[in-house]
Amino acid sequence: MRQIVLDTETTGLEVSQGHRIIEIGCVELDNRRLTGNHYHQYINPGREIDQGAIEVHGITDAFVADKPYFDNIAQDFLDFVDGAELVIHNAPFDIGFLNSELQRLERGYAGVDATCSIVDTLVMARAKHPGQRNNLDALCQRYGVDNSQRDLHGALLDAEILADVYLLMTGGQTAFQLSDAAADQGEGNRTGGVLNRLGEGRSPLLIITASAQELAAHEEQLDAIAQSSGGKVLWRELAEQ
Repeated sequence: MRQIVLDTETTGLEVSQGHRIIEIGCVELDNRRLTGNHYHQYINPGREIDQGAIEVHGITDAFVADKPYFDNIAQDFLDFVDGAELVIHNAPFDIGFLNSELQRLERGYAGVDATCSIVDTLVMARAKHPGQRNNLDALCQRYGVDNSQRDLHGALLDAEILADVYLLMTGGQTAFQLSDAAADQGEGNRTGGVLNRLGEGRSPLLIITASAQELAAHEEQLDAIAQSSGGKVLWRELAEQ
């Protein structure tokens, strides 16, 4: 399954007040593996960026002055995400801004959510960790994801970080940190393999690997399944392929 983890930066918080997108960052997952394929674009919004927004992402009017308008990059962006499942933290914010940009073009584009399914990781996190902080920094701390380069928000880096968080949050590997208190104490890390990162200088994503005892228990469970199913165990058949 092709998934695109997406983030945007904007001139301000309210699309209803005419605020615009100034950065789009996407990283691609294929069958829950980072492919290294990504989309990244700065955009000239055609309006001033609020000072409060600059303090969040550091993108200035001068920086985007020579960047393309959304009109010039819309088709490339749509081609990249077409048909994928979009993974977004607080999806209504980003989808609202993207759909507003598409509507401004008056080309009959359907909304992004008409051609892509949407997964909102903020909704997932609130269900999984009720009563706790569930912004991206809090989730990085909880799951042991390196966000040390996140002094300012940036769409591509945040998309990459969110991809790490999403894979851990949905992969049953919550033993990294089970609570904010444990995260503060740095408890619960068990290391195994690593996944390659796009962001230079970021620590690799740690992967929990099974212990010898857990592997032995797994084999015992497969033996029990084999005994009750006449020797047919799909897990072992797949492993032998």
